[in-house]
Amino acid sequence: MAQSGKPVSTLLLVDDEPFNLEILSEHLTEAGYAIETALNGEEAWSILTQAGDSFDAVLLDRMMPGLNGMEVLKRMQAHPQLSELPVVMQTAVGSPDAVREGMEAGAYYYLTKPFERDMLLAIVAAAVAQHRARRAVKQVAAQPLDGLALLDEARFSLATLDEAQRVATLLGRMTPAPERAVLGLTELMVNAIEHGNLGVGYGEKKAMMQSGHWRETIEAMQREPEHCDKRVRIVTKREGDMLLVEISDEGDGFEWEPYLDFDPARAFDPNGRGISMARAMSFEALDYRGTGNVVVASIRLSSSTSNQ
Repeated sequence: MAQSGKPVSTLLLVDDEPFNLEILSEHLTEAGYAIETALNGEEAWSILTQAGDSFDAVLLDRMMPGLNGMEVLKRMQAHPQLSELPVVMQTAVGSPDAVREGMEAGAYYYLTKPFERDMLLAIVAAAVAQHRARRAVKQVAAQPLDGLALLDEARFSLATLDEAQRVATLLGRMTPAPERAVLGLTELMVNAIEHGNLGVGYGEKKAMMQSGHWRETIEAMQREPEHCDKRVRIVTKREGDMLLVEISDEGDGFEWEPYLDFDPARAFDPNGRGISMARAMSFEALDYRGTGNVVVASIRLSSSTSNQ
């Protein structure tokens, strides 16, 4: 899962056990990451406050003497420059209550000690991808909007992951919090492609992500005769102070209810958190219809009351 051809991602590893740091560093350096380490929460906090914007993710041990992992996480969430930096919480405590506490504090990625190398790399890759996507959206959102804010209604038809990203970015720029909107809309459109049109199941996607070949596998499936003509359709319109985005695919639907809230049982998988994160961070409302192959995301357009 080396990052050949991509900018090097930098990680901060925090653990009070030098042996654990050595193992983590070895696996992640071999995978192409740049590494910085801290042996306790105080050292980690000092590094983050001085150079937090240089990292793409933090691997944080939950149980440490002094300033523990949860306390570092809470400080990060209260810090304007660190609140969006993804945290992978390392823990020997895998109970639902412990995971729920971490989720409520802002940690959506987890590793149970002892961990497997493939799972480590898959979880870290997912966290880094989230952070890089947010950074990319920030750059696009800073560009002039031109006449897009005057749009009342539009229809799109897309098939590929790149097309989903472009449409989500376009629509997100109409909103007062484009970073959050783009990430949420991208998640829903990618779900429509992979789970809807391609019929990829939860376990199948997990295996793709653990192998490090999720994107290549999805793109190969889209070239197959039974899938190559399938489309995802987007209808967006303004209704008062809301932007409504309807996303429909050609699949049979899925049981969407369990994914509206993040289940701690899925916390240690590299996938399964996207819909719940989008619902919590990106939208005023998220409504699945019928069998689940149609979803409507509602985004408030007034900045004073937007979901931030």
